Parts: sequence; C-alpha cells; structure tokens
Amino acid sequence: MPGKLHLDPATVRRARSLARKVGRPIVRLAQDHTTVSVERATLRLAGLTGADADGTPWVNRLADAVRADVGLEHGVALPVWDALARGAGEDLQVLAQKAAAGSVRFRLPEGKDAQRAARAARRDVARGIRTIDRRRTERERLITRWGDAPRQPWIYLIVATGDIHEDIPQAQAAARAGADVIAVIRSTGQSLLDYVPEGATREGFAGTYATQENFRLMRAALDESSRQLGRYVRLTNYASGLCMPEIATLAGLERLDMMLNDSMYGILFRDINPVRTFVDQRFSRQVHARAGIIINTGEDNYLTTADAVEAAHTVTVSQLLNEYFAKEAGLADWQLGLGHAFEIDPDLPDSFRLELAHALLARELFPEAPLKWMPPTRHMTGDVFRGYLLDGFFNLAGALTGQGILLVGMMTEAVVTPWLSDRDLALQNVRYVLDAAGRLHEDFHPAPDGFIAQRADRVLGEAVDLLERILEHDRGLLDAIADGTFGLMRRPADAGKGLDGVARKSPAYVNPAADLLEEDAR
Repeated sequence: MPGKLHLDPATVRRARSLARKVGRPIVRLAQDHTTVSVERATLRLAGLTGADADGTPWVNRLADAVRADVGLEHGVALPVWDALARGAGEDLQVLAQKAAAGSVRFRLPEGKDAQRAARAARRDVARGIRTIDRRRTERERLITRWGDAPRQPWIYLIVATGDIHEDIPQAQAAARAGADVIAVIRSTGQSLLDYVPEGATREGFAGTYATQENFRLMRAALDESSRQLGRYVRLTNYASGLCMPEIATLAGLERLDMMLNDSMYGILFRDINPVRTFVDQRFSRQVHARAGIIINTGEDNYLTTADAVEAAHTVTVSQLLNEYFAKEAGLADWQLGLGHAFEIDPDLPDSFRLELAHALLARELFPEAPLKWMPPTRHMTGDVFRGYLLDGFFNLAGALTGQGILLVGMMTEAVVTPWLSDRDLALQNVRYVLDAAGRLHEDFHPAPDGFIAQRADRVLGEAVDLLERILEHDRGLLDAIADGTFGLMRRPADAGKGLDGVARKSPAYVNPAADLLEEDAR
C-alpha cells in the first residue's frame, strides 16, 4: 500500500542510510568475536546431541573442555577435529564424554594437522547444513501439497502450559479454530540458561522449555493438523537469550517456520551483555536465512516500559536497525516480521488515530515485510469486556493498515493464563473483524494533510533525529543502549550476563559453520 501517508522519499532514504551507518560498527564487532553458544551451535550442526546424567549437554561439556585447554578465541573446530584425528575418540559424543571425564587434552594444531582438522570439521558441519536445506525444501513441498493460509494477516496464537504433551492438543485445537501460526511461548527464565535442556519437558514456568525434542513433537503434531485441515500450519518459538545460535540451529533442523529473534531484546529486557547478544544474533540470523525461517522482532516490548506516544520513534529506529542487521545476515524481505504494538493508553484522546498512524508508518516503511502486529497488554485492566473491545479495535487497526502477522489478543490478559474458551472467543473476535473488514485497507486513505499523516511524518522525523544523535556517541549504538535510549533500560557494553562467554577471534580462528553461512549470504 505505497503512498497513503505521502512520506518524503528523501527522508525515508536518509533514515535507512543512517541505520546502515549505526549498524555497520556492530556488524564488524560481531565479525571480530565469537561466543560459547556460536561454538556449541557448530558442534550441534556436526551432529553432537544428548546430555550427561546431570542434564548438561555434551556440546557444553566439549566446548568447555576446549576452552579450558586452549581458549575460545581460536574456535572449537580445529582442537576438536584434531583430537578426533589423533584417535582421542571414535566420534564427537565419545570425545565429549572423555573430555568431561578429564581424559582428553586439546591443542591448537598447526600446518598439515590444522589443514586436516579444518577439512574434517567442514565435512561434518556441512552435513548439518544440508539437513537444514532439506527441511526448508520439505516445508516448501508441504505448502504446495496441503495449501497455505488463505489470507494475510496470518492469525498467530500462543500456547504454553509448561508441558509439551498438554501444549500439543491445545495447539491442534487452535489450528482447527482458525490459527495459522502456533507460538509455543518459552518457559520463564530459559533465556538466562547458558545451555539448551535436553528431551521432552513436562514442567515449565509460564511457558514450555525450548528443546529439540519439543520442537520435533510439536512440528509432527502440527503436520498432522495441516494434513487434516488442508493448509500448512506454521510453528514459532524463541531464538533469544544466551543460547540464541543453538536454538536457531535446532529450529532449522526441526523445520520451525518462525522464530522470535530481536537484535536488542535480550540486552534490554534480560540484561544479557550487548556484545554477546550482537554476536549471537548475527550467527542465528544467518541460520534463519539458510533455513527459510521468518524472524519476529521485539519492538513491542519497548512500549511496555516507555510511553507508546513519546517513544514511538524508538520503535521505528529499532525496526530500521533490525532490517539492516537482518539483511546483512542474508534474510530477505519476506522473512522480516518486524514488530510493533497497539499499546497507547486508550484513555488518551485520539488514541486510535495515533495507533493507525504508527501502524501505517511501519507498513509503508517496510512494504514487503510481513509485519508482526502485537495486541494491547500494558493497559489491560482485568475488565474482560473492555479488554475484548480493545482487542477488536486492535484487529481493526490491523485490517485497516494491512499487517502481515496478527497476534491474537486475549481479554483475560493480566488476569489468568488463557483458558481454551478464552482463546476461542479471541479467535471469534479476529475472524469477525477480518471477515467484515479484512479488505477495508483498499478504501482507507488518510487525508494527505490530516492528523494520521502528520503524526506519521513527525514520528519518522524524530526517528531520523535519534539516529543522528546515536552517531554522535563515541561508540554509537553501544553508548545509546547504555544511556537508556530504548525502553528506558540502561545496559553498558562491559556488563550484563554472558560477557564471560565472549572471545575476540584470533588470526587462527576457524569455524566451518560461519564460513558456510557467510558463503550462502554472499
């Protein structure tokens, strides 16, 4: 829907140019560093799975042993495959077991030994990349066979009981009721675990743990539903936190379709070190690009801590940065589920007009992206009737502005974890609005000099001003984050969880996964 706001093309170009200037030093920072999770993701691509009797994954055991002997700055590939070549273990799992027992020591090979280890590592990691390629092809084939959702926006609904075996029937019921995308929200606190739990889990806290087996079980269940319904039902989880690269890898291996993956969410709302986050998110997005996974970014979260009117321009800035970081990592426009939210105080005069201005601005700035539009949460009071009405207005705004992914709002938000009946009523709300007004965006043309157009122009101008101010900082975006620019959260670059898991790459650094993904991005 180009041109409804009559945005100044020069201002739009200026905004993107500034976002590139802000983002480039962060990309260089990510290219110059590695993390424990990037290295563990590499081992997972090479086929290392499972955990010890205490539940610690073998990838953690092996990476920790390599790090203790030779450091992380060279990567794990050369030391690990050199040890295999020297007969220290028959395969990766045996090697990890011996390393955990302290019966293997690692070295950094040189010369022909290093070349031999690098070739073997690339061969084994390439098998994992090929598996991801096959799963992407499989998705495309199933969409052709079963059909796709008949319309956009896709209806996106959350399930999460803590028990994967309870999540499955709820997810299938939601699909039968009209949901196009099922999101299994993650257990509270998992983003701060520096390991990925193993196996199917039956106890979580306000969510279900993200594990490879849980991914596999839910994907199989939704495939069954897709076959019955005659349309492919998409599956979402969360590639965020301290294990972002590993969870992205597992998602690619198990054919998930969307992943929550924001460049700053973990920094701002989980106090994860900024350098750790930017390194991990670049690798994870390269995996998503290869796997054909759509990312969902988290700008909606800023508006739960900052005022949705005063801070609207910070959402636009974050969207522009997320777009730059995503495309630099190889993602295409159709994979950019950039986030924004319906969070303006409903008691504010003209609140709905303001919401329309913000939503339409996002739509016109990113016309090819399947934007993810988030329902009201901050101003839900427990009055379920008022909440149901707010959700209806949210759905209407989505229809008027042509959003791509519509997260279903719950009238019991801030009261209880939704019951199945709550979800059914919420889906009825969405279906009514989309059936009655789903094509209303064809007729919706704000006055060129009216309230909506002027508000959108003002937010875009404030976003440009903010990007210019960020460039004035000595360390650009890192200093802006430290100053509390986004979501009012102050997060310095030399603090936060996971900093000890970051290493600057040495000249001898080798990572076949990073090499293969970089080659694909080019």
